[in-house]
Amino acid sequence: MIYLRTYGRLNPAYMLTLLMALVMVACHPAGSEKHNKQIFMKEKQLSFSAKNHALDNNDNFSPDDRFLCYDTRGTVLNFDLANCKSIEKIEITSGEETVLWAPESVTGEQAAPGVAAVSYHPFDDKVIFIHGPLLEEVAERGYYGIRNRSGVEVSADGKGSVTKVDMRDGATDRPTIPGAQRGGTHRHEYTRDGNRIGFTYDDFLQQDYDRTIGYMMPHPKAPAGYTHYFAVLVKPKKKGSSKAGEIEKAFGDSWVDAAGKIRAFVGQVRSENGVDFQNDLFVAEIPDSVDITSADSGDAENYPEPPQGIVVRRLTHDGGVSGIVRGSFDGRQIAFLMNDKNGVAQVNTIDVLGDDPARQVTNFESDAAFLRWHPNDEWIFSVVKGNIAATCVRAGKDFGQTVLLTNDQQLRSQLVVSRNGKMLAYNIDVPGATETGEEKAFMQIFVMEVEMEKMNAAIQ
Repeated sequence: MIYLRTYGRLNPAYMLTLLMALVMVACHPAGSEKHNKQIFMKEKQLSFSAKNHALDNNDNFSPDDRFLCYDTRGTVLNFDLANCKSIEKIEITSGEETVLWAPESVTGEQAAPGVAAVSYHPFDDKVIFIHGPLLEEVAERGYYGIRNRSGVEVSADGKGSVTKVDMRDGATDRPTIPGAQRGGTHRHEYTRDGNRIGFTYDDFLQQDYDRTIGYMMPHPKAPAGYTHYFAVLVKPKKKGSSKAGEIEKAFGDSWVDAAGKIRAFVGQVRSENGVDFQNDLFVAEIPDSVDITSADSGDAENYPEPPQGIVVRRLTHDGGVSGIVRGSFDGRQIAFLMNDKNGVAQVNTIDVLGDDPARQVTNFESDAAFLRWHPNDEWIFSVVKGNIAATCVRAGKDFGQTVLLTNDQQLRSQLVVSRNGKMLAYNIDVPGATETGEEKAFMQIFVMEVEMEKMNAAIQ
């Protein structure tokens, strides 16, 4: 059976694409998992303007769940974040869009400043995102790059009140200023209590080191003019120098608990044969006794050192871990993607203490992606072949039961869950036209109401 939904205003190009998709569905079964149950929930297209609305799988819902924040990457020239021009929000009830930050910029293969990857604060009306060098800083710092950016907060009321979060200090003739970074922070994530910010980090002064992870927090010793003190959580081994079991790259990270005492991440480690690499799940623990100012910011010849007392633990040893890992709301479980025996990325969970082995939750035929917990910690959402799947993870007979909430040819991505758990939001590319009349698909925001009673009834 074919299910049709109303997405709002449809232009002729979109109608043609929809008809083509229906023909494909008629000729081929929908790309769903046949063994999983299917229910259908109300899906609605929220944004319509001729630009991209990239959620980027971040914390995009406002504290009151009235708005979604996004960036406009890919609207101008290419998808390089250097050419992303604005940070915006959209009201869910009305679809009204508001530009929160759009600095003066230059476009090209080398561009600046570049603003992207936005998240809302958990309870304050502000957002945080990556920000490259302002145009007046380009002569000194160069153009946007992954090793040339920092975090900036902007008020979400549309008035453009700016706060500088982490200082970037690229000096080579002296030690790096304590509490400053020397490259680029990215994908900033607040803890649920708002007191810490996690991120990925790429160093500029020591480029023989790959990406790693870190955290920052407000501190009286933060560099002058900035609110937060920076530190790496993991010092990776230099590229190509690791021994078996040692980490050369850390990424795909997320907070496990509300207070930011545990950050889970994917570690690229040297395999036991001493030649190959594999990706496994790790956690970095920040005990209460840790003083962030005990971190060493390094200098031109020395990579930064984590604060004293950080504990890194490895939770898996079989490789195949991918994506962004996610902590449950109670801070006891970590959900992550790991390949099964057929090489398919499945949703897995593991106790944060590592006392029990990982449990494979799903049995999809195709790779899962964009996994997110429901706030009740009983369900995990993911995207499989463009469709939304909800998998039960509560203990008992229902564990691992999966319900498909959509079953069509649309390619959904960048899934996020509202703070109250009553709504999902995600991106779908929708054909449209630019101001000059050029046909182009734009990344639009769609939302879906979560009907928990239907989900629970479907697995009984």
